[in-house]
Amino acid sequence: MSTIEKKSVKAGKFVNTEHVDAAIKNYKQERWVHNSKRLGKEDSLSVWYSVEELEDFLQKVRREGGDGVRMYFGAYDKEQAEVPLYAGRQTIVLVATKCKETPNGEVNKDLYIQSKSGNTILAYNTGRLCPPFCTTHDGGGFDEIGILLVDKGEDGMAII
Repeated sequence: MSTIEKKSVKAGKFVNTEHVDAAIKNYKQERWVHNSKRLGKEDSLSVWYSVEELEDFLQKVRREGGDGVRMYFGAYDKEQAEVPLYAGRQTIVLVATKCKETPNGEVNKDLYIQSKSGNTILAYNTGRLCPPFCTTHDGGGFDEIGILLVDKGEDGMAII
């Protein structure tokens, strides 16, 4: 009897504080300022999920045969956001994926599952956005990582 060994596919890696600081700083300077100006309010800088809910999502992904998660950048509808304070702000949508063999090689495809209402994507969203909800575990404001003084041009300066 032969067994097929499933190879582990890893796309990311652990990074250090300097890497995180640089990525956040670049985002704030290159994207956040412009997004916020266009939106007319501060856009979100982060999305928070508890370990418990992420574990629940990953367990469901595994049960449904998924082997990965794609994180899509998105934005809530400006008029019909489920959470009114999220209206227009950016978010991260977690979507289960499954590796498929194609003539061109392996591809990670979004995973669709059968539900009561038909075929639907296996996805997770509506985490805690910051802003507007920027409290830390100790009740303070923004976390220290990534704090930056941003020049908003004619609109002045901002500490974010």
